[in-house]
Amino acid sequence: MFEFEFVGNLHIHSLHSDGSLGVSEIAGYAARAGLDFICINDHDFMTNALHLSEEGFYGDVLVLMGLEIGKRNHHYLAYDIKDMIKSDNLGPQEVIDRVNDQGGFGFLAHPFEKGMPFKEKSVAYTWDDLSVQGYAGINIWDFSSRWKERVKTPFHGLFCLAFKRQTLKGPSKTTLAFWDRLCQQGRVAAGGGSDAHGSLFKWGLLNFRPFTYDFLMRTVNVHVLLNKRMPREFLQAKKDVYEAIKEGRLFVAHDGLCPAKGFRMDFIADDGSNLFMGEEGDFHPGDLVIELPYEGEIRLFKDGTMIKKWQGMEGVYRVPEKGVYRVEVYRRIFLFGWRPWIFSNPIYLR
Repeated sequence: MFEFEFVGNLHIHSLHSDGSLGVSEIAGYAARAGLDFICINDHDFMTNALHLSEEGFYGDVLVLMGLEIGKRNHHYLAYDIKDMIKSDNLGPQEVIDRVNDQGGFGFLAHPFEKGMPFKEKSVAYTWDDLSVQGYAGINIWDFSSRWKERVKTPFHGLFCLAFKRQTLKGPSKTTLAFWDRLCQQGRVAAGGGSDAHGSLFKWGLLNFRPFTYDFLMRTVNVHVLLNKRMPREFLQAKKDVYEAIKEGRLFVAHDGLCPAKGFRMDFIADDGSNLFMGEEGDFHPGDLVIELPYEGEIRLFKDGTMIKKWQGMEGVYRVPEKGVYRVEVYRRIFLFGWRPWIFSNPIYLR
C-alpha cells in the first residue's frame, strides 16, 4: 500500500544558472509553502557543476540537485545523475543515453510549448526530435510555460497577473495526445513543475518580479506516493523519492488553485489484487476507485479518450476491459468556470 503522500516542486532554477536566489533561500520558501521536497534543475550551459554538495535536508525539506540539459531545443530534465553533462555537440538521444549510463533518468521538458507572444515573440524551447527513446517521462504541465502562452498584449498580461492562478491553462491537448499514444506502447511517467526563476520583468519603466519563488512553490506540484514515511536519512529519502518519480507513482496538481493532497486513484481487481498510479498489470475485472479532497469534475480517460465524466468527491468505475486508464480533475472557480486541477498518472491494464 502506498498510503504516504509527499508534495514536491520540480524544475527550479537557482543562482547557479538563471535563477535569482540561492538553494538555501529557495528551500526556505519551499518550507513556508509546506512542501516536503524540491529539485533544482539548473541549465547545463550556465553552470559548470552539479553542486551535489548542496543536496540534503534543509529543515524538513529534502533538496535534490538535478540538471536541465539543452540550450536552444530539446531541454531534458535529468535526475539522480552523478557527474556533469554538457549538451555541447550532443544530440538529444546522446543526452538521454548519457543520463541513463550514469544510472539516472529524465523527463522531456515542455516539449510542445508555444512561448509568449508579447515581448518574447513566441520564442519556444521545444522538442523537435520526438523519435528519441529511453526517457522515463514527460513534464506534461509546466506553470511558467503554460502561463506565458496567454500573454498576447499588455492587457492580457495585466489580466493574467491579476488572476495568476485562475488563468493558468492545463496541459496542452498536443502534449496529452502525445503522452497517451506513448502510454499505449509502454509505461511513460507524467510529471510537472513550476520552472521557477524568480526573474525580473523589464518593459519600459516597468521593472518588477511577476512570479516569486514563494508564489511558484504553491503552483504546479507533484504528489508522490510512498509505502512508508520519508526517511530522515538523506540517501534513502533521495532514493525513495526518485524511484516514485521515475515509476510515475504520483499525480500532478495545481495546488495554488486548491490543495490536492488526498487525491487517490486505485484499481481493485476482483481477485483481491491492487494497482496504483503508474503501475502495470495483467487485466482482471475490477473497479477503479477515485477519491478527491474537495468537490471537482472527474474526467476518466481510457487509451486517451474520455469515457466518463461526473461531479463529486469520489466515484467507482467498473472496468470491463483492458486499457490505459487515467483521470483529470477540474475545479469550479467563481467567474472562471471549470479550471484544470489534477492529472493522474495512468494505471496500465494490459
